[in-house]
Formats: sequence, C-alpha cells, structure tokens
Amino acid sequence: MHEWWPDEIDYAGPEHLDDAYVAGYDAKAQFDPTDDITALVARDMDHAARVVDLGAGTGTFTLAVAPEVASVIAVDPSPAMAAIIRRRVSAAELDNVTVVEGGFLTYRHAGAPADAVYTRNALHQLPDFWKAMALQRLHDLMGKGSILYLRDLVYDFAPADATDTLEAWMAGAADDPARGYTASDLAHHVRTEFSTFSWVLEAMLERTGFTIEERTFGRNIYAAYICRRR
Repeated sequence: MHEWWPDEIDYAGPEHLDDAYVAGYDAKAQFDPTDDITALVARDMDHAARVVDLGAGTGTFTLAVAPEVASVIAVDPSPAMAAIIRRRVSAAELDNVTVVEGGFLTYRHAGAPADAVYTRNALHQLPDFWKAMALQRLHDLMGKGSILYLRDLVYDFAPADATDTLEAWMAGAADDPARGYTASDLAHHVRTEFSTFSWVLEAMLERTGFTIEERTFGRNIYAAYICRRR
C-alpha cells in the first residue's frame, strides 16, 4: 500500500475488536439475512455464484448464503470476528467458505471475479474519501453485470431536518443494550462514525461504476441499495 493509505483496523471500531462485545454481537444486532438472500436470488445469484461478504461480522449472512452458492469469502478486519466465523463454519461443516482478515481497503481478491458482493453496516466505518476508494476496489474485484448489495446507515434527509429525524430515531431505540441498539448507542454512532448523506453515497456509487437498480430506506436512515456493476 502507499504511504498515505490508512491502517484499516483503526476504523474498525474498538468494540468490534473486543472479545466480550463480539460474543454478544448477534443478540444485539438481531439480524435475519433471509430477505437479503431472497433479493439476491431474484437478481440471478445462483448455485454457481462466487460471493464476497465484506464486513462479515460474526458470519450470519455467510453461513446462511453458503448452501445456496458455489463459494463465499467472508472478510472482516476484526480478528475476534474472524475467529467466530471460522468456528461457526467448522461447526456447520461448510467446505465452500474462506475467511479472510481484511476490509474494504486491504482485502486482495484472487481468482475469478465475484458474482455478488454483500456488505451490511460496515461501509460507514470509513470517511467519505475512503468510502469512494472502497467502492472502486469493490468494482474492480467484481465481474461486469454482477450485483452489489449494500446495506448501511445512510442519511436520507436534508441537513435542515437532521435534528428532528435523528431525535425521532433515538426515541425509538431499544431499552436493553444486550438485545438491541440503545439511544446512547445511536448517539455514539452519529458522533463518532461516518454515515453520510444519501446523495453523497449515490454519487460515489455512480462515479465508481455502479448503476443503482433499487434503493429503500427505513426511518430515512436504514438504507438498502441493490446495484449492478457496469
């Protein structure tokens, strides 16, 4: 890497490097990948597909999608997360999953281009310049016409509406930090992480060679983008 390239682990979030936090991550995240897999299958992801799960966390999506495709590469910069994925893959006796410690800026793809890339709640860890660099790297490891499914916290409101929108979001947060994200967790996200406005992210996607086929939002914050690599 160049001298000006960052150490990606610095952006991972210290909690994601903590074994105790990672052990409780699934209960807190409450993530069911079923609908996301259905959406990818509807866009031609089949049993021959090569899939990259970037920011794979504890591997929930990876383990769910692995029986549906030819191979999955689960990529996460956190050694604690990667260790859990390896244990879960071994317990499930999956022979088509590769686990890589890395991230958007450090993962080096080998072999045939990816047919689909999936990433959930990970890109916001990077500032906007590095988001664009990350998206360009994703473009370069994918095949023409392949699918990028990007889910993240993205601000789909005007700056003038930020206070009302964010405070309403936090008012609906979970009460139990072990079973969801609390108002304090959400406030910490806004203060210290790098969620960006939708019009900024969408421009990045277009500039880095993706066509947005579908965009959906919940609370004007929870974004799902299905994109095609040009």
